[in-house]
Amino acid sequence: MEATPEKRELDNKNTNNTQSLTIDPLIAVEDRERIAVDLKAGLHPLKNKFVFWYTRWTPGVRTQTSYEDNIKKIVDFSTVEGFWVCYCHLARPSTLPSPTDLHLFKEGILPLWEDAANCNGGKWIIRFKKAVSGRLWEDLVLALVGDRLDYGDNICGAVLSIRFNEDILSVWNRNASDQQAVMALKDSIKRHLKLPSGYVMEYKAHDASLHDNSSYRNTRIRS
Repeated sequence: MEATPEKRELDNKNTNNTQSLTIDPLIAVEDRERIAVDLKAGLHPLKNKFVFWYTRWTPGVRTQTSYEDNIKKIVDFSTVEGFWVCYCHLARPSTLPSPTDLHLFKEGILPLWEDAANCNGGKWIIRFKKAVSGRLWEDLVLALVGDRLDYGDNICGAVLSIRFNEDILSVWNRNASDQQAVMALKDSIKRHLKLPSGYVMEYKAHDASLHDNSSYRNTRIRS
């Protein structure tokens, strides 16, 4: 199968940046060690290690099982090669039942509002018709894995929420009070997903979600 321009860009970006990643003093020691091992093995390391998770709910069934217990890890990866091996075997969003959530987060960050990396942050919310959400999810995944979104170190992960009448993408960041980073992330998402300039995006801080126990209701910023 011929690679799309986005896929070629991800491959080329990580190939070209491999050497710079090994000497970047801002990268944590454990990540530098991981990158060195991947390079020695002839692989193309990503800047960050990622984990795919999923959550599946049964409509109409209420149990005492906590949200955290419902989140299941699918696979982790840290190289371009590892990403394509797992991504090509994941079920396409159009085949998944509703309601289901797919999560892609940096290693060490759980897709929970209460996680230490998330608790002071929030998320940009983008609602889509189901016919286009699969393509936009892939574009967002490629941008996140390839470290192409602005203020990348402030990003925790992304979620695709498959619902009955629409699908919802959300991008989580660490600091909801940093307005410059929040607004720059919005512009970067719009640019990489090629959204119309007037497309409505909503933002909600995680502490607000904890207060009203809702991911997507009562958003604070619309733009």
